[in-house]
Amino acid sequence: MYGKCLMIQGTASSVGKSILCSAFLRIMKQDGLKVAPFKAQNMSLNSFVTRNGLEMGRAQVTQAQAAGIEPEVCMNPVLLKPTSDRRSQVIIEGKAIGNMTAMEYQQYKPALRKQIKEIYDTLESKVDCVVIEGAGSPAEINLREGDIVNMSMAKAADAPVILVGDIDLGGVFASLLGTVMLLTEEEQKRVKGIIINKFRGDMKILEPGLRMLEDRIHIPVLGVVPWMDVELEDEDSVTERFRRQSGSGDIEVVVVKLRHISNFTDFQSLALQPGCRLRYAESAGDLEHADLILIPGTKNTIEDLIDLRNRGLDQAIIRHARSGKMILGICGGYQMLGNRLQDPNHTESGVPETPGLGLLDMDVVFEKEKLTAQASGMVMCSSGWPEQYNGMTIDGYEIHAGKNTAGPEAVPWMQIGGCTDGVMNPRGNVMGTYLHGLFDDGQLFAAIASQIRTLRGESAQPIAPLSFEEFREKEFDRIAAIVRSSVDMDAIYRIIRGEAVPCVSELPH
Repeated sequence: MYGKCLMIQGTASSVGKSILCSAFLRIMKQDGLKVAPFKAQNMSLNSFVTRNGLEMGRAQVTQAQAAGIEPEVCMNPVLLKPTSDRRSQVIIEGKAIGNMTAMEYQQYKPALRKQIKEIYDTLESKVDCVVIEGAGSPAEINLREGDIVNMSMAKAADAPVILVGDIDLGGVFASLLGTVMLLTEEEQKRVKGIIINKFRGDMKILEPGLRMLEDRIHIPVLGVVPWMDVELEDEDSVTERFRRQSGSGDIEVVVVKLRHISNFTDFQSLALQPGCRLRYAESAGDLEHADLILIPGTKNTIEDLIDLRNRGLDQAIIRHARSGKMILGICGGYQMLGNRLQDPNHTESGVPETPGLGLLDMDVVFEKEKLTAQASGMVMCSSGWPEQYNGMTIDGYEIHAGKNTAGPEAVPWMQIGGCTDGVMNPRGNVMGTYLHGLFDDGQLFAAIASQIRTLRGESAQPIAPLSFEEFREKEFDRIAAIVRSSVDMDAIYRIIRGEAVPCVSELPH
């Protein structure tokens, strides 16, 4: 009989905890266990809306998919969405309760412990094993008193902990040793194994260091996971995707890198689509040669629009539109394309009103309540190139506080629930929608790619869309196979069952 949980913690942020959790969940699912993910607190602008309209962090959604179960907000009871360097919107059990400064939230966190424990216990009672993810590092000793996500959560769940270090960053032995040394004696006893992640090189050169590390901390090294180029959704904006080009097609797709960019997971499936070459832009020069400019969602629409102007990106976007090339705005990016943005209740910022880019004939007013819902969009256009795709349906979700009022020059092209959601300009080259997940099934990009080729005077080549869901399933199996071959899974299961796993140096010779 297996135990009920395993916790993955790391020596720092972005050491690969989320991906390893997904891999372990898929392995356990393959081994016949009913499993679920859990993370007490996420800080991310990449969120998701559950079937019942609640908001949760993207990482646990991906992990739930790896486990083969429906994402539920109980898997991520607390979500923080930063609005500035010192303030975040606080979302508890899928609903926003307001904005807090870092100090206000630090003082509020202890009150959440009982609530989180009750949520976790209910989830644990329904499955064979919960894979719990920590956040950042458990060695942040200045935050220990208010901790709800690392060792405090491990104690609450009585979870054995696997500590992960990122060797690609350099200094992996120092970070692992230092993390263990900064834990209390009770916390050190809870750490049952070490995994070194993102290794590139010759294992024979690494092995002496592994033995020396075990001799110092008396915790077994359970495996060394090689570097994996993983094409799953990112948890937050600490990602390498913003710095590299993806895909190798003939259509140049450029995403505007907003200061508070959110839900940029909308675009990760694009790089997999035939014909697409995807990159991110931080300056006006980065937008040159783009066939399609995408303006993504943002937590602070008005502030990011002002920032676009300060960087000169607004004029580059306008020139692109006037040249007849295509632009698509999603959520906050959609709002920026309008004539005027008003925030009378200071829902998003301290700026009550600002002019938009003026590329779509509509005004936007931010309301106090945020709409969060899963949704299906349908292309319904009475004129222009999208008309040939009328009836195309796209499943996704909405997260926004804005309400649009369209003018006479706004041409509807997308409906949600029989009502107009997305509009475009009369020329048909500037479009917007509130629907996230637009490109996941590949249909819409294939349609846009065909139109781009028509605008370039080329024959419209049919593109076979690639479903991101199908790709994701293969990716889960791929990373599971790599981790299974790199980590001692027998030792992992023994740790879950509460059995001791010795260090290699402690074994009889």
